[in-house]
Parts: sequence; C-alpha cells; structure tokens
Amino acid sequence: MNSSMKWKGLFILAIVAVMAMSAWPLNEKIKLGLDLQGGMYLVLDVKVEDALGADRDKEIRSLTDAAADEGLSGLEIEATGATAFVVRGVSPGQDSTIDQIVKDSLSEWEWSRQGSELAFALKSDERERLSDMAVRQALQTIRNRIDAFGVSEPVIQRQGLGGSRLVVQLPGVDDPERVKRILKNTAFLEFRLVDFPLGGGGVNSADQILGHYGGQLPADIEIIEGDIRDDRGELLGVSYYAVEKASVITGRDLKTARAGLGQFNDPIVEFMLTHDGGKRFGEATGANRGKGLAIVLDGRVMSAPNIESRITDSGIIRGQFTQEEVEDLSMVLRSGALPAKIEIFEQRTVGPSLGQDSIDQGLRAGLIGGLLVILCMLVVYKLTGINAVFVLSLNIVLVFGALAYFGATLTLPGIAGIILTVGMAVDANVLIFERIREELRAGRTVKSAVEQGFGNALSSILDANATTLLAAMFLFQFGTGPIRGFAVTLAVGILASLFTAVFVSRFIFDALLSRSQRVERLSI
Repeated sequence: MNSSMKWKGLFILAIVAVMAMSAWPLNEKIKLGLDLQGGMYLVLDVKVEDALGADRDKEIRSLTDAAADEGLSGLEIEATGATAFVVRGVSPGQDSTIDQIVKDSLSEWEWSRQGSELAFALKSDERERLSDMAVRQALQTIRNRIDAFGVSEPVIQRQGLGGSRLVVQLPGVDDPERVKRILKNTAFLEFRLVDFPLGGGGVNSADQILGHYGGQLPADIEIIEGDIRDDRGELLGVSYYAVEKASVITGRDLKTARAGLGQFNDPIVEFMLTHDGGKRFGEATGANRGKGLAIVLDGRVMSAPNIESRITDSGIIRGQFTQEEVEDLSMVLRSGALPAKIEIFEQRTVGPSLGQDSIDQGLRAGLIGGLLVILCMLVVYKLTGINAVFVLSLNIVLVFGALAYFGATLTLPGIAGIILTVGMAVDANVLIFERIREELRAGRTVKSAVEQGFGNALSSILDANATTLLAAMFLFQFGTGPIRGFAVTLAVGILASLFTAVFVSRFIFDALLSRSQRVERLSI
C-alpha cells in the first residue's frame, strides 16, 4: 500500500473515531425532541395590536404635553385604531404649531386636517418596525421565563419570517397548566395613585364612583376593578377603584423581585427599584401620604394599601396569593413584561410513555429496514455487497456522531430522515456498482472498471444528493419543530453518505485491488 493510501486510511479512521467518541454513550449524547421525550408543544400568537396601541397612547401623551407647552390646551384626543387617533379643538391657524410639534416629537407619524379634526396615522414602515420589535421582545421575554422555570433543552423560535407567532417546545414538562399561565401572563405592573375612595380601599360599584364625580370622570382618572378574595383565595366579589391614568412607576422600573413572607406569614412579592424608579417613587409617595397606592397587574388592582411614609428603593406586593403564585409572579416580573397579550393558537401534549413507544417503533423500523437493505445488497452484489454494508454502518455512526457533536435534537421525523439517508446511501452504491458491471461487460479489466464506474457515477450521485440537500435547507429555513429535526438529520445523512459511498467505498476497492498486480475477477 502506497503512502497516499495510508494517509487516506488514517484520515477515514480519524473521522470515524471522532464521530464514534462524540456519540458514545448514545443515550447521554443524543438529545431527544418533544415527540420522543414527551412534553408540551405550543404555538403562541402575539397580539401586536396591543403593543402598537401602547405606543400610540405614549405618543398621545407626548403630543398633549408638547401642545400644552405651546399654549394649546383643552384638546380632545380620541383613539380610532391601534395606529391612528384624531385631535379636536385645534383651529386652522394653529396647524403650523401642530406641524412643528409633530416634526420635533412625533416624526414617525403623519397627519392631515379633515374638517374640524386632525387625523394622525402611524407611518407604514414604523408600524412594521414596531410590530417586529414586539414579537422579538415577546420571544426574548418568553425565553427568559422558560429558562427561569428550569425546562431542559427548550425550543423557542419564531414561526416563519416576519410572522407574529412563536413556537414553544418544552420537553419533560409535567404541569402544563402552570406553564401556560406563566407564558400568557403579560405581567404589566403599574403603581397608580388612588383618587377615590380615600384610604385606598375599593367600593362596591362603578356607579358609586361616578356619583362621587357628578356623573363624569375627570380626563386623568379611570375606573379599574379588583378582586375580593377570602383567606383561602376564593373569589367573593369585585371592588372598584378610581385611579390616576398616569403611572407612578411600572414593572420596567424594577431591578429585581423575589417571593417572600409578610409579617403574618402571608406570601408576598418583595421588589427592589432602579435608581431612577426609586427616585420617582420616593417623590410620589412622599407627596401623597395618606392616599391609596393601587398595585395594578395586567389591568386589575391586586391591592391598594395606604401610603404611610416615603418609599424609595424597595417595597412589597401583597394580595390574596398562594406561595406558588408569588413564586411565578416574581419570576415573570424578573424576566420582564410581555409587550402584548399572548394567545395560545395551538397546543399539543405528548406523554412520556407515548414518546418511548415512538422511540421503540422507530428503532424497530430502522432495524427491519436496515436488515432488508443488507440482505438485498448481499444477494444482488455478492461479496461486493459487503463493501456497501460496511460503508452503510459507517454512515450511521457518522450521522449520530454529527448530531451529538453539533447538539442537534433527534425527533421522530428525524428518525425517518435517518432511515431515508440509509436508502440514499445504498442508492449511491447501487449507481456505482451498476456502472462497474457495465464496464466489466464491456470487457474492461477489474481495476479499469472500478475506476470508470466511480468516475461515471459521480455526477449522478452529486446531482441527486445536491437537490435533496437543497430541499433540506428549505425545510430547515421555513419549517418549525419536528420539520427542522427532519431537515437536520437528512442534511447530515446526505453529507455522510457522500463521504462513505464515494470516498470510503473507493478506498476499500483500491486497498483490495492494490494487493495484486492483476485481478481477474470481481464478485459483483
């Protein structure tokens, strides 16, 4: 054997050894997907209109403040959509002032006069940017929550390009309802001053609040509901609060939050504020002693304690919580609020016993298919078929080694992809062997027939595998979950089969033929 053959042999041996070591032990190195391990599969829909509406409200407040600074007071502003609102009370002579305010503070908005009203609309490119940002922020927030929850090997990704849906796969989850509650909890926390009733407690009806204000709420006040619960957390009724629309601080001002126990051993959430948040909180609580401070979570009042003293850098959130609820609430507050409401579009739960059954059936299918392929190759191609069986075994080792090395997840469709690559690897050998047969029938020597067989079959093999690899790339790019698992194993299998069928198989032929100066016959 010449030096070139020795280097080829050492190269093949090194590749196989690295992949075998990477995959061993198989049950520890190969990560199983949701359909094999069991768990939850969710498709979440991010309601981007909520995020756009929140941005619209912020811009409305900015416009109101800027107009007041310019002497334009008493404006009536009404939202007409998530990205549109109208302004009333501006005379035509004041249009230039409004135009300057828009240029300075609302550059992403365009406006036009329609009779006595000014119609504002968000620019289309800004709408797309805000929508995309809301989905990406929701994706990151959900990832933070899942990481804090402690799920191993989760899959959290966006479905398609530019869509508003997220795919979440959580292997091994045994409490689906709690997970759904954590994922859907917007966790938008606000601290607002209570204007009525004094003392911070709620009243029994909204009409009672309206009566206090003479039937018309002030522009800066709104009514928010809160639940009344007993010591066991059972719902007893609803109370109503008149609170200021402007928030003192929000969840974005929290530095951290953790579950704790109050002075009566009741579950509470303890929080620390950022420097800027603590400064604003201190100013507001110091100036409003004796008033109620409503703690509003996702649009409902959790509690409304009295402000007894100035509060700066820390505080507590108290309500009729269970210990599990305060742990979940503190976790979602630490991970950040969702920018918009989340709805579950699709849900599937796979039990661990069903996942194990899928593994068993997949292995059985692979074993039966592999044995049939081996039998077929030995019957049709005689001793040369041993070459195909050997490289086929190497192909399986390389596939599992690559999956383990790159940390890919094996799914049920992934097992199907492996079985498919077995067929494609054999197909490459069939093309080569049939070409060798043709050359032998044409009267060529064995060495010449082998050389011509590999050379003539190469283009067909590359063409078939390249088109399949291209399809696998598209499946990975646009697919989700198990589809991507199939694409990964298919792509890895194609590359492995090219290496084994073309390079390793040729090396085996050359190694055997190099032992004799002239080989008269080939068992094919």
